[in-house]
Amino acid sequence: MMLLFDTTVSVVVESDQNHIKSATFLSENFEVGPGKIVVKTLLDIEFPRGHIGVKSFDVEVVDEDGNSVPLYETYLHHWFAVKYIENITMSQYIKQSHDLRNGIEFERNDGACQGFLLPHYWGLGAESRGTSSNLPDPFAVELGNPTKIKHGFKEKWLFSIMVIDTRGTQDRKGCTECRCKLMHLPNDFYNVTTGINGQLLSRNYKGGLFCCQDNITTGINGQLLPRNYKGGLFCCQDNVQCKLRNGFRGPTRKLSLRYKIKWVDWDEQQVPLKFYILDSTDRVRSNGSTPIHDCQAEYKIPRNHDNDIPHVKKANIPMTKGGYLIYGTAHMHTGVVNVTLYGQDGRVLCTSNPKYGTGKEAGNEKGYLVGMSVCYPKPGSIMIEDGEILTLESVYENKFRTGALGHFYIYLADQIPNKYLKEI
Repeated sequence: MMLLFDTTVSVVVESDQNHIKSATFLSENFEVGPGKIVVKTLLDIEFPRGHIGVKSFDVEVVDEDGNSVPLYETYLHHWFAVKYIENITMSQYIKQSHDLRNGIEFERNDGACQGFLLPHYWGLGAESRGTSSNLPDPFAVELGNPTKIKHGFKEKWLFSIMVIDTRGTQDRKGCTECRCKLMHLPNDFYNVTTGINGQLLSRNYKGGLFCCQDNITTGINGQLLPRNYKGGLFCCQDNVQCKLRNGFRGPTRKLSLRYKIKWVDWDEQQVPLKFYILDSTDRVRSNGSTPIHDCQAEYKIPRNHDNDIPHVKKANIPMTKGGYLIYGTAHMHTGVVNVTLYGQDGRVLCTSNPKYGTGKEAGNEKGYLVGMSVCYPKPGSIMIEDGEILTLESVYENKFRTGALGHFYIYLADQIPNKYLKEI
């Protein structure tokens, strides 16, 4: 065992007999109050250093005493861990000013969504506590390779987070879905806020990604949002309040993310993985032979009063580069029935099923999505070919909801150790 003395919190690094090390960290804190939405970027978070292979990354929200905070008090909409490299000569300026326009280059995952949409390497939401992030041996996410970091730069990580304190809110469920009519939004919100498709937000927009943003007034593509936008990220801006019940009063408190990372020192025994985020809203089109991925990140589910058939969202996504499937799971919201990834020939590659809470304790909150199942196919048994067109199908209950997600996470390996291939 050894101590890391330069972390913000004193952390003990433990190593087991398989040489897997683990450490638990605390992020800087953030203040919440009844109905308050917090959207923050936490720069330069503590992270294991050196040339390593990350085996797992788990996160939860805790209070000042280290107690787990239940979702019905503070809802963890999402946390994303994003990699960037920082110009060493600019580090002090960036730390003091939080100005990310100069001296920083973001390095997104291997997913194909446009621009900087869904760029993270790890990230979930309310389902974090109940979703395994463990990668089986000998597979890991390679980080800190000095030969792959630009000269004069240092590899760093940030958290992009959104939490929603729902204590005392008029509509707890609607607040977690970022429905615009449940928020105290600026009077000119629909006149200045733009969305993915470049249109003004509609006053019918009730909730979703576009209602949850950090002091911005433009959508993902910098264009005005459509006037029928009913809810989503852009209606949950930092410091915006969900409407409270008349007369409700409650204390503010300081919370933080507690995160545990497991890793190994990199050596020739490790097999590197590539990480892809697939989105069921991806409206793929082509520019000649080049696919253009038009991901929407979230979507609205209208209530179909004619039947109770679940709502299905599908996307056909070409994989420029394939590989062996090692891990698969989904990042979803409450109401999900299941999510399935299919191969081009219709074979099921992975189905991720939800787990809903039945109690009051953190991690088992009744009615909330508290976990998604994970696929661990036998290494070498599922191969995605280069250029193969995958179909992602996300299924929700037939109920009106805003800000629905359909994100599927897969880890692929270019090569598999021979011992696994011989067993197949």
